[in-house]
Amino acid sequence: MFSMVVVLARFKRYIIWQQIKVGTDSARKRGRVGGRPAIDEKKKKQVKALFEAGESANDIAKEYGIGRATVYKIINNITKN
Repeated sequence: MFSMVVVLARFKRYIIWQQIKVGTDSARKRGRVGGRPAIDEKKKKQVKALFEAGESANDIAKEYGIGRATVYKIINNITKN
């Protein structure tokens, strides 16, 4: 009995996977890419300048509509370059 339940669960998961694949393929054909839009270099430089001026990461994140972790990622990536 347990084996039959497992087989049915795997089959259902496979059907869901197929539906997701069809949907994402259809969206790509219509020009949709998915994911969040990239942050441009100008905004990255502004974030870094605000952080270096003493602004907190939370305030910068709220102002630009990004996450606090993203602020730290921007700062770390710019300083490495």
